[in-house]
Amino acid sequence: MNKACCSISPVQTEYQPKGTYEEIADIKTYVAGPKDAKKVLLCIYDIFGFWATTQQGADLLADSLQAKVIMPDFLRNHPWPIEGFPPRDEEEGQRLGKWFDTIASIPDRLGDIKNIVASLKSQGVEKIGLYGFCWGGKISSLSGNEGTPFVGVAQVHPAFVTPDDAKNVTVPLAFFPSKDEPKEDVDGYWNNFTKAHPDLLEKSRFHHYVDMFHGFAAARANLKEEDNYRAFQDLYTRLADFFKPLLA
Repeated sequence: MNKACCSISPVQTEYQPKGTYEEIADIKTYVAGPKDAKKVLLCIYDIFGFWATTQQGADLLADSLQAKVIMPDFLRNHPWPIEGFPPRDEEEGQRLGKWFDTIASIPDRLGDIKNIVASLKSQGVEKIGLYGFCWGGKISSLSGNEGTPFVGVAQVHPAFVTPDDAKNVTVPLAFFPSKDEPKEDVDGYWNNFTKAHPDLLEKSRFHHYVDMFHGFAAARANLKEEDNYRAFQDLYTRLADFFKPLLA
């Protein structure tokens, strides 16, 4: 556990999400934390959509940071079924590829984020951070490029890690890969970030969860398993520590 392990509440193995749902930029959105908050964290869930474990993480961050945390349904009620990943046969793999090109299209979701940010700003929100899991981690990285509206971006067990993407991030970065992301890509991404942005390193964070599987902090988390429970608690503590000064 890191030194700030008491900055978030204890994780619960059985959890009922505390947030509510509302429409933001015409997208159904899970919302946790103070309704009138001027600081907001935008969460991009993983490809499995809304899940109690991911929502517990949002609730923990909202409570710790006293910020509003929002989790839009970017997949419009069409998440990828958790039992279908990894694909069980070639046909399912082809369907997944088509799904990524349509329902989970990254360029389209980047457009959604632009609309959501505009909606938040129109409501008087002053500071916005962004974190994402898996596919959402890739979107988080791309959302940190020049002209970003975000004070910082975080990636948790991200998919499609591309080292060159790191060169274009212009705000503090939290990068938390698992053992299942290719190590060469993980090392290349962080090395590129450190070389390109030495001015951002003091506010940025990197921790490689070398003993944890892809998905351990979101939909695929098994909080009844002790190692996963501890890593989940540690991960959300690190996220809270990262965003706290940026949203202050």
